[in-house]
Amino acid sequence: MRDTARAARTTAHALEGAAPPRPAPDPGRLRLLTFNIQAAVASTRPHHYLTRGWKHVLPHPSSFENLDRIARLVADHHIVGVQEADAGSLRSYFVNQVEYLARRAQFPYWHCQTNRRLGRIARHSNGLLARLRPAAVEDHRLPGPIPGRGALLARFPLEGGGRAGEELAVMLVHLALGRRARARQLAFVAERIAALPLVVVMGDFNCRSRSREMRAFLARTGLVESAPGQPTFPSWQPQRGIDHVLVSPALRVERARVLIPAVSDHLPVSVELRLPEGLRRPEG
Repeated sequence: MRDTARAARTTAHALEGAAPPRPAPDPGRLRLLTFNIQAAVASTRPHHYLTRGWKHVLPHPSSFENLDRIARLVADHHIVGVQEADAGSLRSYFVNQVEYLARRAQFPYWHCQTNRRLGRIARHSNGLLARLRPAAVEDHRLPGPIPGRGALLARFPLEGGGRAGEELAVMLVHLALGRRARARQLAFVAERIAALPLVVVMGDFNCRSRSREMRAFLARTGLVESAPGQPTFPSWQPQRGIDHVLVSPALRVERARVLIPAVSDHLPVSVELRLPEGLRRPEG
């Protein structure tokens, strides 16, 4: 296991022959989405935790139908972060679900970060899908009493603005269930993004915006909530907003919504951002 003070710096996998971006062509806009996909188990009713619990450890053909539904849901975005994906184990027919989504939704770039391995049974992972080529991707192990939580930091070069080296940093997270562990993890994330001018932090935070640890994080970083108060969990009767997209104030939120079709026990959050004046995403 990597030490939290270091990160594995890599590049995203590229898919040959991937289709051009589907989203609207305005280069000053970006569409992002975060989604806890629950390894394609699709618990969309309370009793599914019992009746479909076996799908967390054993393969089931319906997982591919669920992944196809997720692929259709995310396809019109530029950058997508997924949590609770499986990187290829018994329960997923040894298929990397992040790569599968990238191929089905025709994202040219993808990256999978595996944070917890349970032998051949499960490989719990975060995943990045992107239509922009990331300059670099960093895998970070998050601190906490129980290992297995991670953050993924991707840097996307931008064009325009009159200065070389302009970029958007996107941090994907899946935080712990315990408040103290979350506070440590958010402090870790805050340190990593402190010097970055344009930042998005998104994922499953396992806490509401008004929680003590989130309020401290927002105060420290200056990030703002794109969809404040919108509940995302549980998907069949959303009551808690625990999935978030937090952005630098310079990134203007033009639209933020929770997508309703239930394909997991969480609902995805979709956000459309306007880049600062003069900046644009690269062409392909």
